[in-house]
Amino acid sequence: MNKFMKIVLSMMVILLILPFVALAGEETSQKNLTLALDQAVGMAIANNTLIGEAIEKQKAAAEEEKSAKSDFFPKASASYSYTNLKEKPYAIFGGSEINMGNNDNYHWDVSLVQPIFTGFALSTIHKMAKLGVDLSEMEKKRAILDVIRQVKIAYFNILLAKKIFNVADETVKNLESHEKDAEEFYKQGIIPYNDLLKSKVALANAVQDEVKSENNVEMAVSFLNRLLAININKETRVKDVLHIVTSSYNLENLMDQAVRDRPELTALHIALENADNAVRLAKSSYYPEIAVVGKYEQTGDNPAADNNDYGNSYNASATVQAKWKFFEWGKTRAEVKRYMHDKKALIQKLKGAEDAIRLEVKNAFLNLQVSNRNIGTAEESLDQAKENYRITNLRYQQQMTTSTEVLDARTFLSQAETNYYGALYGYMISEAELERAVGKIPVNIDLTQRR
Repeated sequence: MNKFMKIVLSMMVILLILPFVALAGEETSQKNLTLALDQAVGMAIANNTLIGEAIEKQKAAAEEEKSAKSDFFPKASASYSYTNLKEKPYAIFGGSEINMGNNDNYHWDVSLVQPIFTGFALSTIHKMAKLGVDLSEMEKKRAILDVIRQVKIAYFNILLAKKIFNVADETVKNLESHEKDAEEFYKQGIIPYNDLLKSKVALANAVQDEVKSENNVEMAVSFLNRLLAININKETRVKDVLHIVTSSYNLENLMDQAVRDRPELTALHIALENADNAVRLAKSSYYPEIAVVGKYEQTGDNPAADNNDYGNSYNASATVQAKWKFFEWGKTRAEVKRYMHDKKALIQKLKGAEDAIRLEVKNAFLNLQVSNRNIGTAEESLDQAKENYRITNLRYQQQMTTSTEVLDARTFLSQAETNYYGALYGYMISEAELERAVGKIPVNIDLTQRR
């Protein structure tokens, strides 16, 4: 019995501890989150608030379409009333009062109204609601494109900030070594004190730059975390992009693709179609409205309204009802003209948007070309700066040059390294900007992660 109890207690302890172990493992996993670019984009699509907002608006548009569709069906209503009269109603016949009703009067009815013809208003409203669903889909696509671009830029900015931090860290190490050499040369009386001071000042400045670059890395990570909708203080890591494959693009093809695929232009085409519907809806006031009304009612002197000593307690009716507003001092005509002018304004807006998007694509295309050329130039400059620093530092060891030359060479090298990494990740950022300008969603992006 004692062995059995020990086993039971051991199992209970294990079951109690396991959730905390799992939670700790989960927290550790989240703390050391390491993402590839596609994973970061996928997380943003699944969690970003901008996309979430667009999805909720899309759902709202779908419900609006359902609401518009329901207007085609009959509508039922019911009413109930109670009236108390101080005096019984009566009529006078031959000088005598004859009661015509009761003091207490109860009435209830149920009616059904089926629209038959509304001047095409109901069908037009339904079409506009369906186009509203399409419009919300374009808004969602626009949000996805914006988030993808933002995530890519944030991702590459982290990599760039880390490279710049590495450059700053390497600069500090080089200048620390140089300071030691200068200290030794000064002790030997080989160099003057001001040369040593130059080395110390350069090192102090480099340390400050290193601290700033470290802060820049942290801020870049926080910005990505915000896009991923996770804790901005999480230590998110990103995988480096080791190989850059430059692509060749045709500007005219890119412009044609942008005009075809940009959700902003598609949304304007939808709005233009809706403008025709708005004109048709305004014209519906020229026509009469026809509906069939069915009604059942009861009137009596009790709450159920099923007893009436002065008439029939119940009745049913079917009515064909027509309403026609044929004169409103030109209001309908003014509404029609107003929506026609709105349509013409949309046509002008669409033309302007197409021109603006073509210009945006060209600007992104030219920036990508510049970034591509800069990679080769920066790489060549970096090789030269490395060799220059190596030779200058070696000459300083042999006291064939001054500290100033070494410090300048190190400055040139740091700048060349910064320019090189800026060109590399600048190319990736320019490509992300071009993809957004064209309206391209990468084929490897799963859009089903969020509905």
